[in-house]
Formats: sequence, structure tokens, C-alpha cells
Amino acid sequence: MEFQTLTQSILIMAVIIGIGSLIGYRQPLTADSRQLVITIIVNVAMPCIILDGIFQTPIDSNTLMQIFSIFIISILLNCLGILIGWMGARTLPLPSKKRREIAILSALGNTGFIGLPLCAALFGPKGALLAAIFDAGVDVVLWTVAVMMLQEKGAFSLKGLKTIINIPMIAIILGLGSALIGFAPPEPVKQLFGTLSKLASPLAMMYIGMLLPMFLRNKPQVSFPLLSMPIAMKLFVFPLLTAFLLSAFAIDKDISSVTLIQVAMPTLTLASILFGRYKADEEMGAMTTVFSTLLALLTIPAVVFMGSWFLH
Repeated sequence: MEFQTLTQSILIMAVIIGIGSLIGYRQPLTADSRQLVITIIVNVAMPCIILDGIFQTPIDSNTLMQIFSIFIISILLNCLGILIGWMGARTLPLPSKKRREIAILSALGNTGFIGLPLCAALFGPKGALLAAIFDAGVDVVLWTVAVMMLQEKGAFSLKGLKTIINIPMIAIILGLGSALIGFAPPEPVKQLFGTLSKLASPLAMMYIGMLLPMFLRNKPQVSFPLLSMPIAMKLFVFPLLTAFLLSAFAIDKDISSVTLIQVAMPTLTLASILFGRYKADEEMGAMTTVFSTLLALLTIPAVVFMGSWFLH
């Protein structure tokens, strides 16, 4: 992995987040405008990144094996991350529900909004495809294991699982299905996917930046020790443990590179929404997302640099 390319990509992300913060400070986001931006990112830009990656990547037996492998690795690693976060939370004098919340924040990252565009920039179309499959694994863990942990009864619900069936997931299924039967869209359609895919990264970064003033304006009452545990787990402990495991099992280089970037992502943007839906600590979820996103601009290059020692 080109460390200089990674650093440049992170710097560009930081600048766009800063621009978004200035816009959000001068013109606060309303509920409608937030929904509009999310709809464009999730239902237009992200599916186009996925389809562009699929149609520019030869889908042979080796690629199919990589797709299957990174999906399974994503599910296993994110479950392991939740377990590590829960064990870390047990060292604090907290109630059981709070420990489960910290465990979720310590593991599940922003692999869609930030990770997918970043992997596309670093590794090209194939990196985008593998990153999308990793993100699909995160979604599976989020709407099964994480939701069960947030519910008092810990029950599994098919209704919650339906959330996995979204536009990016449909893009993965249709794109891979088309590639397997040998269908290739006309060149103008490929160019359309390529053009729209370039919306994802700047829009996602600007959206995150616009959220920052809104979150900080609310004067959060979450204590620093409470925030420091999931942030330290998410940005340092979990990624470095992942790098060690990837090297120990001699995982394919393409998979290792994408996985390390995805695991190094900050806490998922959905955290506050998910916590609010299941009557958890919505404010802690929001603040962990905000501060982990800002710190990740520094920790992602550091983690990848240290992780490269394990992977070579």
C-alpha cells in the first residue's frame, strides 16, 4: 500500500470535513436536508461505486473466493471486536447495558460512508468491491448481534434483519450476478456509474462535517473516561489485533489491505440513530462517532503504518 497515497487521501478527507463543518455552522442541517444527503449517498453514490468496481474487475474463480473470504472475515472480525469491547468495558464500574453499548461502539465502524470511498481511492475498482463486501458483513453483524445486545430480551428479529436488504446490497447481488453470467453494460452506462461513484467520498465527508457543529452545539454531558474506552478500542486495539491475526493466518494481500483499512474506520455514523431506536444512550453514540471520526484522521495512517509491520 502506498503510504503517501493514504496520507494524501486522509488530508483531502480532512479538508472536505472542514468545509462541511463551516457550512454546517453557518447553515445547520434540518431533518429533511440530512435525509436528502443520506439518500443521495446511500442510494445513488454507493451503489455506483459498487457497480463500477464490479464491471471494471474481472470476476474469476480467484476473485469469487476473495469475495466469499472477506465476507466471512468481516463477520468474524466484527463479532470479535464486539467481544473485545465488552471485555474492556467490564474493567469499568458500569451497568450491564452500558457495557454492551460500549462493546458495539468499540467494534462496528464507518465502513460504508468513509471506508468504501477510501478503499476505492487507494486500491481502485477491485478494492471498492472488496470494501463493499466487507461493509455487507458489518451490516449483518449490526442488525443481528448488535440489535440483540441492545434489546433487553436479547431476541432475534426478522424485522430488524430486513434492514440489510438495501440499495447497496441489491447492487452487490445484481452486479455479481451480471458478472457471473457474462453480462457487461454498454460503455455509456459504465461511464455513468464511474461518474456518479465519484460523488460518494466528497458528499460523505461533507455530510460528516456538517453534522459536527450540530452535535457539539448540544453541549454533550458524556464523561471523557466513558468515551475514551470505545474510541481507544475502535481506533487502536482492534485494528492492531486485526493486523496481527491477518499476518498469523497468511491472508491474501488484497483482502488484508482492504480489511485493515476497514477495521481502522471510526465508529459507525448510525450509532446514535441505532441507540435512539432501542432506547440506549443516544448521546454517547453520537459523541463517540464525532470524536472517533476526528481522531481517525490521525490514527488511520498510524495504524496502517504499524500494521504493515505485521503484514510484511
